[in-house]
Amino acid sequence: MWEQIRSNVARSIVIIILMGALLLAIGYFIGFYLIGSALAGLVIALIIWIIMSLIGYFQGGSILLGVSGARKIRKKDNPQLYDVVEEMKIASGLPAMPDIYIINDQALNAFSTGRDPAHASVAITSGLLQKLNRDELEGVMGHEMGHVKNRDILLMSMASVLLGSIVILAWLATRSFFFAGAPAQGRGRRGSNNGGSAVQLLLLIVGLVLMILAPIFAQLMYFALSRRREYLADASSALYTRYPEGLASALEKLEVSPAPVKKANNATAPMYIVNPFRKNNQSREAASPMSTHPPTSERIRILRAMAGVSYNDYEKAYESVKRGSIIPSSALGNTTDSEH
Repeated sequence: MWEQIRSNVARSIVIIILMGALLLAIGYFIGFYLIGSALAGLVIALIIWIIMSLIGYFQGGSILLGVSGARKIRKKDNPQLYDVVEEMKIASGLPAMPDIYIINDQALNAFSTGRDPAHASVAITSGLLQKLNRDELEGVMGHEMGHVKNRDILLMSMASVLLGSIVILAWLATRSFFFAGAPAQGRGRRGSNNGGSAVQLLLLIVGLVLMILAPIFAQLMYFALSRRREYLADASSALYTRYPEGLASALEKLEVSPAPVKKANNATAPMYIVNPFRKNNQSREAASPMSTHPPTSERIRILRAMAGVSYNDYEKAYESVKRGSIIPSSALGNTTDSEH
């Protein structure tokens, strides 16, 4: 398990580093061309990143739950849901019981949030809660516990902060460039040098292209991170529940219900167990770079192709449905029942 977590984190960090590089590149452009100091632009980018990261780390979970209209419950409010979450907490080995929330929405969906396993929360819509039997509920909550255990939540929160910072800086840069007149460096002392002017013009074009494309590239990387973590959480759910069919059956019900989550938005969509904006034909859609989640039908086929309930079994099922691998080889060699 820990090998799998470390590998997941390592690959995710690469994506976050690339997103951070995009953010700093935009900051450099803002400083060099619009302020006259590349260092000042980098400082501005870092300040925005740090402030948003602190907010995301300490308040991100509360913000997501608030935006979603989630209501915290206690055991007496829904004993079965509480018992299922407690069982999955024990099975996953989490250090603390997650807070439980219900979203008053007839759409079928769920998500988890929190900065670490000791400060986690799970939320489920009232519509999904009404539709699931106990085995299916265990599968969904096991999936969400998988996100918590695998440290997906913090990684996605930080990636979301980076994406937001990139979008904000790119928006400010484009508005400043087109409405504030000529760039600061374009009015500098090198304006009279033809060679220097040509280089500056080329860099300016590169910078403008970067401002336009950076938010798109960052979003693609964010979605790629989101899709990969769904497979890993599905595998974790199969391990915790010892019954892959529970999650597969739950996903089947989610797949045939196209009703969108009313208070979901583009920033929160990757946090849900399935795309909250999905359409009737989602089951027939192939995965694309702009997808927040893998096709639900594909996830169901993988779960039902499992011969057992280990990471090795999920890996073999994954390979039978898709090309490539999803579980790190180091984790495959160390998966035993004793981990659970």
